[in-house]
Formats: sequence, structure tokens, C-alpha cells
Amino acid sequence: MQHVNLGNTGLQVSRICLGMMSYGTPAWRDWVLDLDAARPLVRAAVDAGITFFDTADMYSDGASEEITGRLLGELFADRDDYVLATKVFMPAGDGANDRGLSRKHVLASIDRSLRRLGTDHVDLYQIHRWDPHTPIEETMEVLHDVVRAGKARYIGASSMYAWQFAKAQHTADLGGWTRFVSMQDHYNLIYREEEREMHPLCLDQGVGVIPWSPLARGMLTRPRSDTTTTRARSDAQAKRFYADPDLAVVDAVQEVARQRGLPAAQVALAWMLHKPAVTAPIVGATKRGHVDDAVAAVEVELSDDEIAALEKPYVPHPVIGHQ
Repeated sequence: MQHVNLGNTGLQVSRICLGMMSYGTPAWRDWVLDLDAARPLVRAAVDAGITFFDTADMYSDGASEEITGRLLGELFADRDDYVLATKVFMPAGDGANDRGLSRKHVLASIDRSLRRLGTDHVDLYQIHRWDPHTPIEETMEVLHDVVRAGKARYIGASSMYAWQFAKAQHTADLGGWTRFVSMQDHYNLIYREEEREMHPLCLDQGVGVIPWSPLARGMLTRPRSDTTTTRARSDAQAKRFYADPDLAVVDAVQEVARQRGLPAAQVALAWMLHKPAVTAPIVGATKRGHVDDAVAAVEVELSDDEIAALEKPYVPHPVIGHQ
């Protein structure tokens, strides 16, 4: 497994990040795995050299953080041997202040996350979305306080418009506060709108990009006719990818994979790993093969012609994932 710096920081992360949204309770999403089912998959990732793990307080209503903390505690001898990321913003209860990026919610959320994770700090604390109801000055100052308190080593952001991200970074500079070091955005062969503004901004500013849904919720891993997986049948978010132009991208991935004799997932992830802005795609795994394909993709070299063939069918999309 290759390791690289996250943006212009000194933090080393594996080129594949294991997304822990897949683990928690199936009562939250029916494709989610419980602790016992998750254990061998996380162990396989660790054995393959993955040291970067991403979760969020809202995944399985906190159960994902609990499982993440327990498994990483079992599988690593030392807390410093892995990089742990979680997020704040989404509703964590029914109260008026149980959501968003206010000082009150952020300070309460980091403490709850740390208790569930069983650690005294996270390496990367990310805002899950932009909060239009809280002044960005309030958010950046409280995130700085979280870092100064030693509860987070770095801070990151997730899907938003490039102007919002630039405003947040500028606000941090004006206040002498901690800047975001990473952007977790929605990016894959089917959805490439981040290439217009966000990725050039991140490259210019030395911000690491750790995309979510790099396989379009599994759509890029199977032929267009295959909708037999639990997630394909039940994930309402995945269904938004299904449109005729997008299926042409799926066909292109299948063809390159056929010519190379590789699984489609390896081809789609290898394409992403060739992009200069991308540090580490966040890959979910509910089967052992998902881990194996993600790890193998790091070593797959694509030719310029193959990349062109994969990108040719793309059509512009409306912005998806900022809300």
C-alpha cells in the first residue's frame, strides 16, 4: 500500500481510505453490516496496509463510530498507527441545537464522537456540509478551538461550492484560525463536476481531496443490467445515478476492464487515482472482494487512451451532494 501526504500537511495517509459508513446497524440501512460481519473486512483492509479510516457521527446514529473505535482498537497496537476521521453537521437528535455547525453543537459533538470512538482525539475532524444558518466565523473559530484543545489534529470539509470553501479558508486566515487541509467531495467517473472549480482550487491551495462515492455507490462495478445487490435495490441515493448517459460510462468501464482482464472496480478506482488532485478515495466494503479490488487498484496503470475512453461518454450533471 502506498502512503502519501494529505495535501500540504505532513500527515501520511494510505492511498485508499476505508469508509466506515458500511458498518453499524442494518436497522439504519439494510445494506449496513454489524460488528461481527464488519470485523473480517476491516481486518483484511488493515492487513493490506490501509491505515486511513473515515466515519461520521450520523452513520447508523453513532453505531458506526462505536464499531470503528472498537475494531481499530483491536487491530492496531498503537493509536498513532492509523489515521481516524469523523464528521459533524448532520442531525444527531431531535433538538433544535442537535445539528449544524454552531459552537454549541460542534463542542458537544466532538465529545460525543470521542466517547463513541474510544479515543482522546481524531486525526481529521470534518464538517459534513456547509451550514447556511451559522456564521462561518463562528464555525471556523470553534473548529480552531477543537484543534487547540487537542481533540483533533487537523480539520477538513465536505461537499460544498468552491466559493464557500474559499470563503471558509479566507475566514480562517483573517482570524488566525486553523485552515481546512482536506476536501471530501462527491466525485467519480459518472459525476465529475468537481473538476470545474473545486479540484483546481484544492490543487492551488495544497488541499487534499478524499472523494466519497468513488464507485457511484457500486454502479461502476457491475454491468448496467445488474441490479441484484442489496444496495442497488434499496439505496434511494444510488438510484439517482441511473440515466441513459450515465450507463454509457458504465459500458466504457466494462469495456476497458474486459480488455485489461481486470474487475471494473479496479479500473474505475485506478482512473481516480491518476487524478492529480485526488489523495485517497473513500471506499466502502461489504464483501472481501471490495477490499481486494480497492487495494489492487493502487497498482493499476492506465494508458492515456484508456483514460480518454473512460472519460469520453461523460455528460454534465446538475450539482448533486451539497445538501
